[in-house]
Amino acid sequence: MSTGLNIKKEGQYDLVSLGALVHRLDPGIIPFRKATECKIHVSGGEYNVAANLADCFRMKTAIVTALVKYPIGELIRERVRAMGVEGIYKEFEHNGVNGPNMAAVYSDRGFGARAPVVFYNRSNEAAALLKPGDIKWDSIFEKGVRWFHSGGIFAALSETTGELIIEGMKAAKKSGAITSFDLNYRAKLWNIWGGEEKAAEVISRIVEHVDVLVGNEEDLQKGLGIPGPEVTAKSKLDPSVFLAMIEDVTKKFPNVKVVATTLREVHSTNRHSWSAVAWINGQSYQAPTAQLDVYDRVGGGDGFASGFIYGLLNDEDPEQAVKLGWSHGALLTTYPGDTTMASIDEVRAFAKGGSARIQR
Repeated sequence: MSTGLNIKKEGQYDLVSLGALVHRLDPGIIPFRKATECKIHVSGGEYNVAANLADCFRMKTAIVTALVKYPIGELIRERVRAMGVEGIYKEFEHNGVNGPNMAAVYSDRGFGARAPVVFYNRSNEAAALLKPGDIKWDSIFEKGVRWFHSGGIFAALSETTGELIIEGMKAAKKSGAITSFDLNYRAKLWNIWGGEEKAAEVISRIVEHVDVLVGNEEDLQKGLGIPGPEVTAKSKLDPSVFLAMIEDVTKKFPNVKVVATTLREVHSTNRHSWSAVAWINGQSYQAPTAQLDVYDRVGGGDGFASGFIYGLLNDEDPEQAVKLGWSHGALLTTYPGDTTMASIDEVRAFAKGGSARIQR
């Protein structure tokens, strides 16, 4: 079964992402109001995909983003390099008082009946200052880029970031790269400057240039303004609502060849049922359902996206691409932090139905 994607066989970069880098402060299972210490995780929805592909899947990737020249920026620069991702930065000077800043995300993991909590400090964020004309796209794409990726979190940061994504998407399409976009609708980010109506307006203009779309039914409804169908899902693992919306998505955006999402039933903070589904060039494919003991759920969706993209980049059959994304996303929830600690062998073993028996 063809995916409908004409993917370049070679390029200096297998994938280039455009997005914001953040540092996540994580006190573990302790609520922030009682925390006395935190771990620091470098993250960003768009960056995580590049980092996972580089570290686990040994792909050549880069992140196009903003970086501030102060200690937090240097910490982030070092972590990006350690994950094997090339940083393509517009650098900003910090004024020593109020920025520009590298955004901070605060989250505690929750436990059992207590849900995780996430909130932000994105005040005067450097990435939100990025605008069309800031990035020399021709110099990036002339080196050869097989896949270009961005997402809804970056699009939500300011009135200029969505325009920069569109500029990058146009340059990517001109060069022959495949384009993907993770809708990642975040109400908190959109609500401060326009809400659902603005999100649908901006994201719809982006998706006009997209080949591969990642997002669940809520993302499709709120991020694209696609009405929800009359059907009701039997459970969170039932893909019927998602698949029922695909016709409306492809009617509005006939350029989209692939739409994929994770399926997750949350029984408690640490116990999830996990699956995934994709519509690929007219056919649907669903991964098995796994019962996950979750250590840290942040980044699981990015884990799915990166494994799925890896499968497509490497000519895996569509069902296997979905399974690789599902497998990698599942494994990522067992590690601290937002990016992978898995090996490709572990991902392939789990995708085949591997177990947690000790490896000797």
